[in-house]
Amino acid sequence: MDVIDVVLPCLDEAAALPEVLGAMPVGYRVIVVDNGSADGSPDVAAALGAEVVHEPRTGYGAAVHTGLEVATSDLVCFMDADASLDPRDLPRLVDSVRAGADLAVARRVPASKDVWPWHARFGNAVLAALLRSRGLPVRDIAPMRVARRADLLALGITDRAFGYPLELLLRASRNGWRVAEHDVTYRARAAGTKSKVSGSVKGTLRAVRDMAGVLR
Repeated sequence: MDVIDVVLPCLDEAAALPEVLGAMPVGYRVIVVDNGSADGSPDVAAALGAEVVHEPRTGYGAAVHTGLEVATSDLVCFMDADASLDPRDLPRLVDSVRAGADLAVARRVPASKDVWPWHARFGNAVLAALLRSRGLPVRDIAPMRVARRADLLALGITDRAFGYPLELLLRASRNGWRVAEHDVTYRARAAGTKSKVSGSVKGTLRAVRDMAGVLR
């Protein structure tokens, strides 16, 4: 079986990395793209066997795109490094792409009502509704997805901030991609880490601002 690369954009996730990497399925190779961590995340990731890449440009999209460029497998997976999502859900998304989908994405289903703050859930719902109005039947702008590396590079995504996943979905829709969405459990992130988006109203507003810029 071919090895599949998993890109984990990382900013101060040292407390979560052991759980995330420990749950990675067999045959999945982790590429941790560190985006300026100050908590020793790169050392933790390397000690756990991950390939570590440093991306000095600030921004979620910058880290994700660098990971995509470093990846070498045909199919590439992407997910957050905060332990809110389970890597064992990745094979279901991979199977969808192998079965004919161009892109497989996750729809977060909160494990409890306090996992996903109201402001983050509301912002996500608004953006997903805008995507559906443009013909893409998704209910989440989820931080877990799988696609073919060459196809992703060919999309020409330019956003290097929080607008990256939204631009990906918009470009996928314009190019007629077949998108499969799967429900996955969304858990509390690891203790000792803090979300850059849903952790505060300010963070959520910044992410929505970046994504709204992509919609113009």
